[in-house]
Amino acid sequence: MTVTESPPLSTCTVQIERRGGRGEAGARALERHLRDIPGVHDVDVSFRTGSVRITYDESGTSEEQLRGAVQDRGVSIQDEGDTAPDEVTTRSELRREAVFVGLTLLGMVTGLATGWLDGPSLMMWAGYSVAYVFGGWYGLKGAIETLRHRAVDIDLLMIVAAVGALSIGAPFEGAMLLFLFSLSNTLQHYAIGRSRRAIESLVEMRPDEAQVLRDGEEITVPIDEVAVGDVFVVRPGDKIPLDGIVTSGEGTVDQASLTGESVPVPKESGDEVFGGTINESGSLEIEVTRRAHESAISRLITMVEEAQSEKAPTQRLIDRLEQPYVLGVFALTIAAIGIPLALGSEFTGTFYRAMTLMVAASPCAVIISTPAAVLSAIASGGRQGVLFKGGEHVETAARIDAVAFDKTGTLTQGDTELTDVSVRDESSDQTLSEDELLSIAAAVQARSEHHLARATVRAAQARSLDVADAERFQSVAGKGVKADIDGTTTHIGNRSYFQTVLGDAAIDGLEPGLDRLQTLEAEGKTSVLVARERHGEVSVLGWLAFTDTVRPDAAEMIADLRSLGVEHIVMLTGDNERVAQRIADEVGIDEVQAELLPEEKVATIEELVEGHENVAMVGDGVNDAPALATATLGIAMGGAGTDVALDTADVVLMGDDLSKIPYVLSLGRKTRRTLTINLAIAFGAIALMVGTILLRGIPLPLAVIGHEGSTVLVSLNGLRLLGFRG
Repeated sequence: MTVTESPPLSTCTVQIERRGGRGEAGARALERHLRDIPGVHDVDVSFRTGSVRITYDESGTSEEQLRGAVQDRGVSIQDEGDTAPDEVTTRSELRREAVFVGLTLLGMVTGLATGWLDGPSLMMWAGYSVAYVFGGWYGLKGAIETLRHRAVDIDLLMIVAAVGALSIGAPFEGAMLLFLFSLSNTLQHYAIGRSRRAIESLVEMRPDEAQVLRDGEEITVPIDEVAVGDVFVVRPGDKIPLDGIVTSGEGTVDQASLTGESVPVPKESGDEVFGGTINESGSLEIEVTRRAHESAISRLITMVEEAQSEKAPTQRLIDRLEQPYVLGVFALTIAAIGIPLALGSEFTGTFYRAMTLMVAASPCAVIISTPAAVLSAIASGGRQGVLFKGGEHVETAARIDAVAFDKTGTLTQGDTELTDVSVRDESSDQTLSEDELLSIAAAVQARSEHHLARATVRAAQARSLDVADAERFQSVAGKGVKADIDGTTTHIGNRSYFQTVLGDAAIDGLEPGLDRLQTLEAEGKTSVLVARERHGEVSVLGWLAFTDTVRPDAAEMIADLRSLGVEHIVMLTGDNERVAQRIADEVGIDEVQAELLPEEKVATIEELVEGHENVAMVGDGVNDAPALATATLGIAMGGAGTDVALDTADVVLMGDDLSKIPYVLSLGRKTRRTLTINLAIAFGAIALMVGTILLRGIPLPLAVIGHEGSTVLVSLNGLRLLGFRG
């Protein structure tokens, strides 16, 4: 398979003049204009949120050119110092829209009742005037905005239909159309706004101030002024304001708002805690590790907001088809007027039927069907500690039919323990004790971040051993490490390290050492050799063995994946095959690929994609970054404290809960089913009404109810995903 490297893409966000209500209608025309610029890959415009987000190739265009292109279309750009639109403004606009809907209803009812009761003509027309003005206000603004960009949209369809109904003496039908159209728009805005607010509510979990220790005293400091290295105090019931490391005290912390964990997590000295979580018991002193804007919860909120602006493939397709579809509806309407008139039909009935056809064929429900579902799915995942980095990944999760897992830290606990420290009997260093061997190994491993290295250092600390300082540390990925201690070089590595890195050297004791490794591996332990190089001669000093326990819920998680229809499950690990196979047998995995280097994991993922097409890779986001990026869907675990996970993966599990992996796939499948139902409702309603109008004819109010009713129905159906729990 030939892989062509894509050019690196940049993203810029331009703050624009905020347009209320249906002023967002001109967004798609501006999107089309920007997409025509060479180098632009994706565009998302929202006049409601006051932003234009553009993904582009810097070799084709620049941010300055893009900002100029936005202004060329008559859209004002805010200065960086201007206040960005906030949630209060959004809610105020929503209330204004609701008031306009109420006035439209009042005017429509007044006009209808006055006509029925043979009341004053002036009162009847005053009522209908109120209905037309307030019901068509946002629609007319949106239509004008779109026409300024030399395009047409649904707003224009509705305004034309309402005015057409008025022109043939059917003011009630036009008023009813405007009322239901404005009502459905308001409900759409509420539905999408609720899905956005679902994740923004996390902000409220973080307090504005922290109790910082300064010169032995507690001082209340705004969190934006707290620096890395400061120590703050939280007591039982307090919200933790910032990310940090516990330096003193013990307690339990409720992390559900961030990681989705339902059970409070014990914390003691050395453990990491996150801003926005709640200290349930015990007083803790915490050293700050990240500033307020860099905290895990701030990153979660930012990336969910970005994800909500990344459109799903279905939504992008619908957006591209909207303009030609609307033009097609206008063409159909003109034909429905022109052909019957040419054949001798009377004008009023023909025009009435054409307006009914225009309303029935309008694609409002089709356009809202996808964002209503996808935005709700993203928000629902965020509340469960699952971050989708775009609507595209929600749809991708629905198609996954093979899953590859990293072993250590994913299927296993990751808290590897040293179990065996053995000195070679025939070693030339016959006076070496187990503690001395462990001390030497810990000195070398102290510079490594590998899980075996951390276990070695912890074991040395537990025995209170003196550990020397190592120099000239070097690591060979997936094989081993070496460093100089007191003028001699110490090597620590697996079988591959001694057979390749030291393959040209004569190594004393290598054969018995490798035999011992084979015995330990047969017991399900991961093992390494420790050797000393002195004056060009290498001698095996002994060996270390480690064990890592399988996560208790791993087997259940694998079973859940199979119940979702996942056909093939693979374990990828740099560990030896015997250890990997033992774990695979324990949890029920189909295939094991062991003793892999990071680049070999990438090659294995590519082979899986060729065979299964849609493959998810699950890892810890640190050493698995290349494989996560290669898979169809990269899922990183433990992203709350891992920057690489947030940067590389498509989906980030903020906690270490394995049950969230089936949740990701089931949410994707649920979203796909919801999209299918929404599109079926939308297109079904259009087909039914258009067919009936062409064959028999239906009243305009019935077409209005069918059109707006289907729009509201798909909005509410998408909103149901907010409550999805798996």
